[in-house]
Amino acid sequence: LHGMGEDVYAELAKLEAAAGEARTPVRIYAPVGGHKELLAYLVRRLLENGANSSFVNRMADAEVPVSELVGDPVAELAALQPRRNPAIPLPRDIFPGRVNSAGLDLADPLVLAPLQVKLAAIADVVWEAGPTISAGPSTGSGRAGSESRTKSAHAELVDPQGADGQPRTIRSPHNSSHQVGPMREATAADVDLAVTRAVAAQPAWDALGGKWRAELLEAAADAFAAHREEIISLCQREAGKTLVDAVLELREAVDFLRYYASEARRLFTGELPLPGPTGESNTLRLAGRGVFVTISPWNFPLAIFIGPAAAALAAGNTVIAKPAEQTPLIAALAVRLCHAAGIPDDVLQLIPGDGKVGAALTAHPLIAGVAFTGSTDTARAINRSLAARDGPIATLIAETGGQNAMIVDSSALPEQVTRDVVASAFQSAGQRCSALRVIYLQEDVADHMLAMIRGGFEALVIGNPEELATDVGPVIDAEAKAALDQHIAAMKAAGRTVWQRQLPASTKGGSFVAPAIIEIDSIADLASENFGPVLHVARFAADQLEAVVEAINRTGYGLTLGLHSRIDATRRLVAARAKAGNFYVNRNQIGAVVESQPFGGEGLSGTGPKAGGPHYVARFATERVTCIDTTAAGGNASLMAGS
Repeated sequence: LHGMGEDVYAELAKLEAAAGEARTPVRIYAPVGGHKELLAYLVRRLLENGANSSFVNRMADAEVPVSELVGDPVAELAALQPRRNPAIPLPRDIFPGRVNSAGLDLADPLVLAPLQVKLAAIADVVWEAGPTISAGPSTGSGRAGSESRTKSAHAELVDPQGADGQPRTIRSPHNSSHQVGPMREATAADVDLAVTRAVAAQPAWDALGGKWRAELLEAAADAFAAHREEIISLCQREAGKTLVDAVLELREAVDFLRYYASEARRLFTGELPLPGPTGESNTLRLAGRGVFVTISPWNFPLAIFIGPAAAALAAGNTVIAKPAEQTPLIAALAVRLCHAAGIPDDVLQLIPGDGKVGAALTAHPLIAGVAFTGSTDTARAINRSLAARDGPIATLIAETGGQNAMIVDSSALPEQVTRDVVASAFQSAGQRCSALRVIYLQEDVADHMLAMIRGGFEALVIGNPEELATDVGPVIDAEAKAALDQHIAAMKAAGRTVWQRQLPASTKGGSFVAPAIIEIDSIADLASENFGPVLHVARFAADQLEAVVEAINRTGYGLTLGLHSRIDATRRLVAARAKAGNFYVNRNQIGAVVESQPFGGEGLSGTGPKAGGPHYVARFATERVTCIDTTAAGGNASLMAGS
């Protein structure tokens, strides 16, 4: 670095001059830039090079021998025993009680190339889905197209034909001409049969105990990991996910299975003794409630499909799982893998279909509860349906929408803000429950921050999610595209400042929305959540921070909130006043990790408890207390013994 290596270069020049050799070319590293950009960098380098362990520092110390300075670091490392600190856990072991999911280093060609070969080999496989157990007769083999290129969603899958005798074909959101496979929606008779079988199977599943249920869930997790390429392929083809997002989806699903397995062992193995007077024994144990219906969204068609189902299974319930109508094929593969892992087919059942099928399930008098992830309006409808039944009072666990905001003050680092805003707003094409919808920029720094954010925004690659370079893929379907395009057009018509990317020609034939940044006055300008790659920007004065937090609270949503600030007092103020389930400081606000960041909102954003957290599985269970009068059998022997 310029100014820190002259002594080395001068000594080299002397040696070469004495030997009559030509001068060796040397390189000086000289950063170039403005004062504002370089000052922090130069301070950091001065601190690094001035540290006692720094080569530059030690070189100037006459008491440090040359032999120590020129030692071979590889040889020094090889001589260490042990070579790694055993007190530092490996990535797979960072969570107590379970194995962490394995990632994929997509930057390593030795990892990426074989993966791409495998994905290409199954890119035209036709998948299919239907009720795993059907009330109607099967009229076919359950396969579609070429026998060698078809994957059945279940070993006993019925013929995927609709009510009119024709299957409904699932097409890729990024290419409407690409057929992923056929599916048959469940009928009313299928729903009745599924509930009846689930009710009959539940007592034995509950009696199996937490230890054995945990082993089956862990076997399912291992099966998911073993079928990595098929799952990633379906995530891309059916849900339009990029390769990075597909890998993260698989990891989250595996983590849910393993974490809820560990919760089954913790909560459902033995009884909890309760205090009381001598002469009686009091214990509490948890048991399954009965049959749970789980209804999942299309934006996480594997992770949120299997997560609530795994929690319900861990608690001793049987499960009827209804995936989103846009993504039944991924769900069907997940159920098939669970069955292959040993979970009985009447304990976990797949019932695909649209909202009518969901309504029939939630209105059924024999179900004990519903776990739902989706829109707030649908959650309200489910709540009313459950309340209107004549059967036992059912449990509703709901995670719904959010008008997620991020607040950025003048102390924030612009580069870090840009990185986190672009990821939070545009990764997964903005189709995450936690995605950033509104950013509040302190007006003192707003122009500079917005310019940097726009720079990152302009660099996004829009296109086919099956291509590694793609940052922003399609939205899920034409209906979602139309709603987003209409919102952007309305903002333009209202005179708002709108920056919008141009869609490349390659996106024709898919449900792509050109990413947009829109300036607004306040979060109150938005009537509802816009679920896609649209970021709204508002400005605030330094003395308006509390008013901004209150404006966000007044929306009634409480899912995620982000803050970028290096002032602890600001963090404490926002944390104390914000009504949000997940508060993220100086990082992006997407990608909650199971067990590390339990996820879920409050208010219009859900009922709680948080998915992937220590209170989630218990919500699927009922508590039972046993009280025994021990005097009837001779009293408290341990008391008599003085112990």
